[in-house]
Amino acid sequence: MASEQTTLTVDGPNGSRDMRISSPSRVLWPEVGLTKLDLARYIVDVGEAFIAANGDRPVSLQRFSGNVDGEQFFSKNPPKGTPDFIRSVMVIYPSARTHPQLVLDEPAAAVWAVQMNTVVFHPWPSRAENSDNPDQLRIDLDPQPGTDFDDAVPAALALREVLSEAGLNAFIKTSGNRGLHVYAPIEPKREFLDVRHAVIAAARELERRMPDKVTTNWWKEERGERIFLDFNQANRDRTIAGAYSPRALPHAPVSCPITWDELENINPKDFTILTVPERLKAVGDPWADMNAEPGTIDTLLGWWDRDLKDGLGEMPFPPDYPKMPGEPPRVQPSRAKKQE
Repeated sequence: MASEQTTLTVDGPNGSRDMRISSPSRVLWPEVGLTKLDLARYIVDVGEAFIAANGDRPVSLQRFSGNVDGEQFFSKNPPKGTPDFIRSVMVIYPSARTHPQLVLDEPAAAVWAVQMNTVVFHPWPSRAENSDNPDQLRIDLDPQPGTDFDDAVPAALALREVLSEAGLNAFIKTSGNRGLHVYAPIEPKREFLDVRHAVIAAARELERRMPDKVTTNWWKEERGERIFLDFNQANRDRTIAGAYSPRALPHAPVSCPITWDELENINPKDFTILTVPERLKAVGDPWADMNAEPGTIDTLLGWWDRDLKDGLGEMPFPPDYPKMPGEPPRVQPSRAKKQE
């Protein structure tokens, strides 16, 4: 018996493409009954804004063998059978290994990724042809236990002021869960470690201003009931869900760009694959002009140097990274005390 399938016609810069969707009725979000076809149609509906935000970048695909409650894995390199119109680019990983990574250039490419059971899209903060030099500074505001979205809002507003003082124009989106993602477009002239140091400098400055509300502490046991400013998302091959990407959570939320004026009056749960297409038609894309005036991280790097002179050194790197110069010991503080 032939397997169930359907075809979607997807418009794009190179004309229309007919994209096959197998098992279109397979339920991806059981709680709300949304299917693979629903997801593919969502990508078609938001395609232009989705590609503007996530295209022309190395991208990792978060794929699911069943529904969003089941097994998942990340796919980076082009799998066998990738259509000819989908390209890849060679990138360097923290291990110094080089490998091709997928790049999405048109909505049909994202629909193909859905056909390959992708739910969440994780783009790099750098462009495909200059993958070593980010053109986005990103800071993930991550609510810790005892805090929630409402606690992230004032932190985001204060972070916007910090970045403005450093000469950067900040943009914001919901994470698709409880947090917020703050982006600032930058000139792609500095490599990842420099951008990471700029992020740490901004995060430390915000921590000085809101010590009871935000934290840069890498170890969870030291964060308390505060918003964690996740500086390690600025590292090479570390990514967060892209703008307009669905999330693998029960109500099918979307990581949705918003305006700063909206921030204090929204409920992030309102942004789903069912509601975001109509929102986009009604209010447009808040990130449409993001790349119009990129800034530099020079001021933030000046802050980094100032903090170094004041005794604030390098911060911990992710556990899968090789040991980095100046990095403090990778020992949980409570365990370190037991070893003394």
